[in-house]
Amino acid sequence: MSTPISIDKSTDLDSHLESVTALIIHTLKETSLSGLVKESASLVGLGGKMLRSRLVYRLGTALGNDPQLMVYGSAAVEMIHTASLLHDDVIDGGVLRRGMPTFWVEKGPAGAILLGDLLLFKAIDLICRVADGRYTHDLVKLTGEVCEAESEQELILTGEDSKLEVCQSIARRKTGALFAFAALINGKGEQQRTASLKESGYLLGTVYQLADDILDTREDPHCGKTLGTDAARGIVSAANLDEDKLRAHLETLKSEACQMLDGDDDALEGIQTYIEKDLQPAIDNLLA
Repeated sequence: MSTPISIDKSTDLDSHLESVTALIIHTLKETSLSGLVKESASLVGLGGKMLRSRLVYRLGTALGNDPQLMVYGSAAVEMIHTASLLHDDVIDGGVLRRGMPTFWVEKGPAGAILLGDLLLFKAIDLICRVADGRYTHDLVKLTGEVCEAESEQELILTGEDSKLEVCQSIARRKTGALFAFAALINGKGEQQRTASLKESGYLLGTVYQLADDILDTREDPHCGKTLGTDAARGIVSAANLDEDKLRAHLETLKSEACQMLDGDDDALEGIQTYIEKDLQPAIDNLLA
């Protein structure tokens, strides 16, 4: 068992995100790669938007969730997200991420793949340590959905027409699954609330991924990552759809995410705050 890390129990967002980042760094420093963490702190997600952690915070604060569960759940989901980025950059040949050279460019494809694998299993270990491990199966299952969607997109759908229902199915599992986990851990054991939060998270993650697909068509040297890789590889993507219609569809999905929580005023307030203060500004930044 690793040395415990103190969790900042204050109620502001910045403190939550700082605690999440500290836990990720602490977890990796306890491995044989501790020196690498000091050398490349960006590999643990520093500088990212941390949208999944923000969702945990907004809902957890609205619903009075345990701060330790919120931090550990956030750290686990951010580590899995980072692992997926490490692997994606190798697959896509992306050379820029968050305005910096991608990890595989500096350390090689094998290094990026292996680090991603380590992050995946350290994330599972983290979620085993809180709430008596009751969310471990959720995390494993939803991470499996991410992997399945990525595999389907690469191995089955490459070169196929980009239809909205197909793009949305991929986005729901590829990105929505981890948003679903970030939401459901705030259900506090209440079955109906947990199910509603999970579906709301799925919808919001789908929105973000569809918006991010559009970004791949942009020619913006300031966005901080390599663009155009999906189109170059014939990947099914919402970027191939009519943008005005897609933007309208994103609004519909956001409304559905709120409707899932009708009658649960506290949860609805958390979701609405998240959309207003975190998700929508991130989408506006993507599509500016």
